Amino acid sequence: MAPRRTLVALVSSVTIVAAGALASPAAAHGRGTPEEKFAQKVTTRNVLGHLEALQKIADQNGGNRAALTPGYEASARYVERTLKKAGYRTERDPFTFEVEEVDTATFTQNAPSAASYDVDQMAFSPNSPTGGVTQELVTSGVDPLGCAAGSWAGGTVAGKIALVGRGTCSFAIKATTAAAAGAVGVVVYNNVADVQLNGTLGAEGLVAIPVAGIKQADGQALAAAVAAGPVNVTLDVSLHFNTEESFNVIAETRQGRDDNVVMLGAHLDGVEEGPGINDNGTGSAAILEVAVQLAKSHTRHHNTVRFAWWGAEELGLEGSAAYVAELKEQPGELERIATYLNYDMVGSPNFIIGVYDADESTYPAPVVVPEGSEATEDVLTEWFDATGQPWVDTQFSGRSDYQAFILNGVPASGLFTGADGSKTAAEVALFGGTVGIPYDPNYHQAGDTLSNVNRDALGIMTKAIAASTYSLAWDTEAINGVTGPGDGHTGPGHGHGPGKHGDLPDRVTLDRAS
Repeated sequence: MAPRRTLVALVSSVTIVAAGALASPAAAHGRGTPEEKFAQKVTTRNVLGHLEALQKIADQNGGNRAALTPGYEASARYVERTLKKAGYRTERDPFTFEVEEVDTATFTQNAPSAASYDVDQMAFSPNSPTGGVTQELVTSGVDPLGCAAGSWAGGTVAGKIALVGRGTCSFAIKATTAAAAGAVGVVVYNNVADVQLNGTLGAEGLVAIPVAGIKQADGQALAAAVAAGPVNVTLDVSLHFNTEESFNVIAETRQGRDDNVVMLGAHLDGVEEGPGINDNGTGSAAILEVAVQLAKSHTRHHNTVRFAWWGAEELGLEGSAAYVAELKEQPGELERIATYLNYDMVGSPNFIIGVYDADESTYPAPVVVPEGSEATEDVLTEWFDATGQPWVDTQFSGRSDYQAFILNGVPASGLFTGADGSKTAAEVALFGGTVGIPYDPNYHQAGDTLSNVNRDALGIMTKAIAASTYSLAWDTEAINGVTGPGDGHTGPGHGHGPGKHGDLPDRVTLDRAS
């Protein structure tokens, strides 16, 4: 899951919306339902087999499966081989994008003592001048968060570097407020323990001074030092961008009407720091096994089911954004998609069973929720309710690959077992686990290995993905009013699936995501 550079606010909290004693799906949902029968075919054991393959790929390729690496290429080949063996035609959907390359990233204390701190240049921040900015570090006596208009009254920050805490207002407001008062740099420290602050100003040109983030403990220590006397620091952050090319892997069923496509997606790339098995090998493996079993079932379902393994999600949701932009260039193609379901991290070790809150029953969404999204959410929550499985809402925030779809009016929902947020006591009462620590303590770290995956969570989510896919393959009437078999699916030459891009440009170039 990408931690930054998205167009929508990033929110990771959840709230309890349903509860109940666990019951077996067969007992609660009816042993003979088609959805249940199909879900039983999509086994956790087989999904774990795919995860074992992805772990082996990471082990053989420098310990990761990040975009633009041999590990990503090998991951894509594994998905393609598995799909082709199941009878699918696969397609690589290429795209180009800009990749951030860090030139310098240092933040040091020069006096009264020497120290250095991890620092990250915020997205859309100007680079430091050559050699960095060396000045006195100051805090606001009016507002330690730097949000108030009078935070820097009396010229306290003029010609100096501002140190402010995270919270209350956006990073852009903190930066512009300090810059307007004459600051030559801004450093923001996190409000979450042991987490590097990776922020964004939201757009180019908002400030003309470098802005960067540091950890909470470092910021607090520096603030205490400033209170005791003058502190001299050097902030040196700079980066540039290279144009790179990657690809998505796309496949779809041979059965189903071409004008009503149910789409499932999961990002296939991980981060450079580790093998990315929970994030997002789990989502990739789950939809891969659903695709395999759907092909084996030989079901003559009404709707086409399309599967996507997205590239460069961790670099800014690049693959999914390029794909949606590509569809928009072709009249009617985006409208073919009845709904999109996103699966990003479905095996977190300290898990919740989270469903994207499309109906805003717990969280107001920071975007307009496309019509049909509530009904898509209902397909997932009704399965959980029918099987006696507790679940919680997680904000419909656009933090993952459904962002481009919802911003272009495509209904969407999805599942999530948690990332860097902390588990509450109420959630522990529902799902077990440990209160007060992250849902995935190995999020974006080397420890995101096969042993990081909670098999109970993976099994619960896999069954829900399978059952909802089977249901929507037959009927999307509640989402878009379409029912019945239509004109059928006649193979290559119809719609936007494998082998159907003959009229598309070879490459799609997009601006860098925010």
